[in-house]
Amino acid sequence: MKGEALVLRNIIVTLKVVPKPEEVYFNPDTKTVDRSRARNEINPADKNALELAISIKEKYGGTVIVVSMGPPIWEKYLRLAVAMGADDAILISDRALAGSDTYPTTLVLARAISKIGEYDIILCGEESSDGGTGQVPPGIGGWLGIPHITFVKDIIDINEYRIAKLKRTIKGGYEIIEVGLPFVAAVELGCNTPRFPDFRRKRWADKEFQLKTWNINDLGLRPDEVGLKGSKTEVIELVELRPPRRLRKIITGEPDEIAKQLYELIKNLM
Repeated sequence: MKGEALVLRNIIVTLKVVPKPEEVYFNPDTKTVDRSRARNEINPADKNALELAISIKEKYGGTVIVVSMGPPIWEKYLRLAVAMGADDAILISDRALAGSDTYPTTLVLARAISKIGEYDIILCGEESSDGGTGQVPPGIGGWLGIPHITFVKDIIDINEYRIAKLKRTIKGGYEIIEVGLPFVAAVELGCNTPRFPDFRRKRWADKEFQLKTWNINDLGLRPDEVGLKGSKTEVIELVELRPPRRLRKIITGEPDEIAKQLYELIKNLM
């Protein structure tokens, strides 16, 4: 209502842990990606989403809650997100989730967000560095039936009518759009500089913070709705794309012979 101060409710940030891209190898024999030797990190675009969420909280209030779907070993990365400034963190972990594509993944995340309740803004990284589909943000918006905005660079303002003004990157520039709360935003990679974790808060996050862990039963889901059974896609084959190489043909002989050979080579390439 006009004149009332805006009070934001929950600001949800989805977070994925990914292998460092430069440490992932392709196995030509098994036609699979080998991540066993790669170190993990928070998906870079998700860090940008978290930074944006914390900055919104600092300006408008609210509670920043990080939600992630993955194995128990991801716990330390959620604690790192709390050390960076998130207020709460939820890990959805269940063996039944193994092999999920983006369809059951977005269903699980949407169910978790619904279980949290009273959300105003959902922020996701625009895509993950290991999958790169960009399907999770719109998928969550679809399940929840709320607006979804892509390539969000910043949330400029939220007024007392609960209308947010967003800056969105487009080809050749940007546009300013308005959307009512609640909404899902796919946050652009590199749009801000994620803050460094506070050392005191990190000690608290590592030793005292009570991380919530949910399974599919907590979300009212069946095993056949998630994992490989609930997925709509299947990886049949992975193909390694090698960059094009120069011909590197060495031409020798007398000047006239070299000119003839060059002519034939160029003619065949035209």
